[in-house]
Amino acid sequence: MPDVGEGLTEAEILKWYVQPGDTVTDGQVVCEVETAKAAVELPIPFDGTVHELCFPEGMTVDVGQVIISVDVGGGAPPAPAAPVTESVAAQAVPATAPAEPEAEEDEPQGRQPVLVGYGVSAGSTKRRARRASGDAAPAAPAHQAPAVSVPGQLNGHAAGAGRPLAKPPVRKLAKDLGVDLATVVPTGPDGVITREDVHAAAAPAPAPAVEAPVPTPAPVQSPAPAAEASAASSGARETRIPIKGVRKATAAAMVGSAFTAPHVTEFVTFDITRTMKLVEELKADKDMAGLRVNPLLLIAKAVLVAVRRNPEINASWDEAAQEIVLKHYVNLGIAAATPRGLIVPNVKDAHDRTLPELSKSLSELVATAREGKTTPAAMQGGTFTITNVGVFGVDTGTPILNPGESAILAVGAIKLQPWVHKGKVKPRQVTTLALSFDHRLVDGELGSRFLADVAAILEQPKRLITWA
Repeated sequence: MPDVGEGLTEAEILKWYVQPGDTVTDGQVVCEVETAKAAVELPIPFDGTVHELCFPEGMTVDVGQVIISVDVGGGAPPAPAAPVTESVAAQAVPATAPAEPEAEEDEPQGRQPVLVGYGVSAGSTKRRARRASGDAAPAAPAHQAPAVSVPGQLNGHAAGAGRPLAKPPVRKLAKDLGVDLATVVPTGPDGVITREDVHAAAAPAPAPAVEAPVPTPAPVQSPAPAAEASAASSGARETRIPIKGVRKATAAAMVGSAFTAPHVTEFVTFDITRTMKLVEELKADKDMAGLRVNPLLLIAKAVLVAVRRNPEINASWDEAAQEIVLKHYVNLGIAAATPRGLIVPNVKDAHDRTLPELSKSLSELVATAREGKTTPAAMQGGTFTITNVGVFGVDTGTPILNPGESAILAVGAIKLQPWVHKGKVKPRQVTTLALSFDHRLVDGELGSRFLADVAAILEQPKRLITWA
């Protein structure tokens, strides 16, 4: 497992693109992993034939641990190996197995090709397996024999044999159907559970005597629809989701921010009708042809103009040096909800971009985030963040600062409301902005002035020109 940067120490294997026996070439992507920052595709630095996949999909592996071996000798391709789930289960030996003679530990071993040049670790790795329906328990570390306390057979699985044997597609099917593989009687060769076995186990019993097993969802940031439906149909009262990946990193960052920076939030409600009309005009402008034009684009531009008028808002607090770091550039972050959780990629040097350039950058940023392809670098170095809660029909909120930033702006829903306009009550487009800021850096005057400037620009968008 390579070090993908940003000081990360582990990653979860999301998907293998190769299997034992496949031919690979230098630079070919062989798997996708998820770190606490983002999903990353890993290339292989060898030409050869895949010999073994050391961990199955869903396993969390330490950086430096061998995850794949490749035969680079140029010989005949090896016969396809047993499913990777079997190889992991086979590492759990019975507790009564005789110990290896210590002298054998010193015997030299053959070369084991690894992914990025890391040597084979002498220690063990954490194997935090998917807590999915198909998993009886996480695999035991390679050096630790599991304690076996139940004699005899368990639903066709030998006691002490580890987790049930099934190929990844069968495990996914079991997860989708809410079937616990530990309860399935295998009919395949060598005790392997087949798709037919899973379908048979999922078939409703005529008169169930006990409550159906509670399915555990796949380890993503939110339960998959199939897992939710399965849990609901089984009458489950709770569903447990492992805290890891982006969700875990976000939680740690938000707790750290909330209890480090003294937050203050201010609100302003105003008439944004003129900006909404400008949005429609820009959509018809030939200079914006093919570009995404929406209220968020002009709100982002208004923020950049307001930062230029109030540069002290764009700063960070250096606790170690006891200094305030004033940024002369704006890396504008946009909070994006993704299947793996909330992430905040940012547009680098947004202050230097024209409106068409900003539109293109925002569109690429959002599209990449939704595809789960945002890189760790794209989420680093932000200086100011916008979170658009209005897309969910929410009027406003009190956002928490991203660590290292001094302010964050929440944009509420834009709604047609009665409003006093030119002395008469008329239906107007109205919205509410909420600005949270670090009171160590930003006092009430600066925060209020900045928020008022953003609202004034959006109320009279010609100020995008006169104030720029």
